[in-house]
Amino acid sequence: MNSGRRMRRLFFGALFQQLGVVWPIVSGVLLVMVGCGLAVGYLEGWGVGDSVYFTFVTGLTIGYGDLVPHRPLSRWLVVPIGLSGIVLTGLVAAVIVQALRQTTRS
Repeated sequence: MNSGRRMRRLFFGALFQQLGVVWPIVSGVLLVMVGCGLAVGYLEGWGVGDSVYFTFVTGLTIGYGDLVPHRPLSRWLVVPIGLSGIVLTGLVAAVIVQALRQTTRS
C-alpha cells in the first residue's frame, strides 16, 4: 500500500474517532442553532428551508446573508446562532487538527 493511501486511511480513521468523542457537544450546538433558526423563521414567516439556510449562513459566516430578520425578538434569537456557529467552527477545526496529529504520530 502506498504511503499516501495509508496516510489518508489513518487520517480518516482518526477523524471519525475524534468525531465520536465530540459528537454529543456538536449535536447540542447544532440543536441550538437549528432550534433558534426555526424560531426566527417562524417569527419572520419563512419556510423551513429558508430558516435552515438562514441559520447556517448566519452562524457559519457571522453575518446576515440574503435573508434578514426584522422583528426585535428574531434579532435576539440570532445571537445564540452566531455564538453556536463560532463554537461549531472551533470544534470542527480542533477535531481536524487532532486527527492530523494522530496521523503524523503513526
